Amino acid sequence: MGKFKISLISYLNSRPFLYGLEKSPDKGEMELILDYPSQTAAKMVSGQVNIGLVPVGSLSDLGEYQIVSDYCIGADGPVRSVVLAGELPMELLDTILLDYQSRSTVLLIRVLAHFFWKKEFDWQPTSANYETESIRGKTGGVVIGDRVFRIENRYRFIYDLSAEWHKYTGLPFVFAVWASRETQEEGFLQKFNKALTLGISGISEVENTEKSNFPGVDLNEYFTRNISYSFDDRKKEGMALFLELVRKLPALPE
Repeated sequence: MGKFKISLISYLNSRPFLYGLEKSPDKGEMELILDYPSQTAAKMVSGQVNIGLVPVGSLSDLGEYQIVSDYCIGADGPVRSVVLAGELPMELLDTILLDYQSRSTVLLIRVLAHFFWKKEFDWQPTSANYETESIRGKTGGVVIGDRVFRIENRYRFIYDLSAEWHKYTGLPFVFAVWASRETQEEGFLQKFNKALTLGISGISEVENTEKSNFPGVDLNEYFTRNISYSFDDRKKEGMALFLELVRKLPALPE
């Protein structure tokens, strides 16, 4: 049998998972692939990978799937690295640029706008460098991942979208879960989850490795207070509510 191909999100928040998988004594059975969130589900659908850290908003693309771990990328309050940025307060914005790297966050801000903020926006797609070149005036932008650390002091108004979700629902938000479209061998899943546990227990080592890449960022606070890795019952409840609200969203105009 060939190696199990595993797609990870290429952001700082998944570094503990990457660390654990790379340090695992069973690493030889795995091929690790780093992707943007929007690429992970597509690779699973096309059969390029066996297991992926899949954005929750893309799970419907998989057809039948199984969640294969009790770990996730989640937050119970502010997450810091998923934001709406703007020069003006949200109430004065009329256009929102949608991050091309994440479908889940696009759906999250649409859910917040429709059900909680009760505000309509002109939603616009983006391409590379929009976060520094196109956010101005009445145009705000959704920015996710490591780029947030570079722009969070650039704009006067920064809205943490996970904090906004928590304010209205009282629940954590789940950004991505480990999923597979195939039934994986129980023996391999035990090794896989043991590797993830190794990574979570090695966060201090990840901090030491990454601190020079993220000057000025309190990595311990980010990994232990902003990101919450346990896929527990409250996160499952939050995920179920989010997916229910996504199904109720009105279609975007053509």
